[in-house]
Amino acid sequence: MGRVFVAGSINMDVVATADRHPRVGETIAGKEVLYFPGGKGANQAVSAARLGAKTTLIGRLGKDAFGAELKAFLSDQGIDLGHVQETSEAHSGTAIITVAEADNTIVVIPGSNALVGEDDVSVVPLVKGDVAVSQFEIPLSTIAAFFRRARAASATTLLNPAPAQKFSRELLELVDILVLNETELGLLSGAALSESTDHAGIIEAARQLQASTSQIICVTLGKRGVLALAGSEEMIVPGRAVQAVDTTGAGDCFVGALASQLADGVALREALRFANVAASICVQRMGAGPSMPTAEEVAAVM
Repeated sequence: MGRVFVAGSINMDVVATADRHPRVGETIAGKEVLYFPGGKGANQAVSAARLGAKTTLIGRLGKDAFGAELKAFLSDQGIDLGHVQETSEAHSGTAIITVAEADNTIVVIPGSNALVGEDDVSVVPLVKGDVAVSQFEIPLSTIAAFFRRARAASATTLLNPAPAQKFSRELLELVDILVLNETELGLLSGAALSESTDHAGIIEAARQLQASTSQIICVTLGKRGVLALAGSEEMIVPGRAVQAVDTTGAGDCFVGALASQLADGVALREALRFANVAASICVQRMGAGPSMPTAEEVAAVM
């Protein structure tokens, strides 16, 4: 079995719940405030680890109360934190999240995540069979260095370009598997996509973005399931009807689950189906990191 290495962000999520989202300039009464370990990198690492993958996280924490709490939580998940550094130069990353009507708005303050540099990823012991995962809450130059190291070791690279932003062709060409939602696909491909866009339109946008004929692009569509373009082959994984209460960590759960399966040598179609089920369990719980399911929970509904 290969291993999963995640280079990415570690945040404390401060979650406010309310009956609805406030309009601009409006103050409304909320229900409660909750604190959850999060950050896209940490969430993806927790997802992979809970699903049985040997997982290493590469990132930075501040020397503060949030940092200490985050480190304790991640250690309890069985994640290797040997490549997580503590710094006094910045506070730990923080996300301010409002959850209402099963949807969310998020403001992320990077803090120590912005200091994750090329030196942090230069000594990661990747080998063939491992999966190197990253997302856009650390500097793009660091991600490129991480993926170049992975390519040199014949490891698989998996990028989740979220939060969405434009990035270079050079970085895209270092990616074996791109996992993104329809909003991110629309931004990066230049296509006008919406929830009403049919499968053919989504696949065509993915094809326009595809950097090489061997690159795999997976598009997560929430309750509509997953579409994947694997080289020239198209794959469709149907969605699952569940009662969502918090979608904050769904994409991260999918990425970590997919990485765990690929590291275990599972074929892509089956790995996508497994990851889709894992994400459908995740959205039925509050919080990001703590909502990630175990392998046993996923197996029970497969």
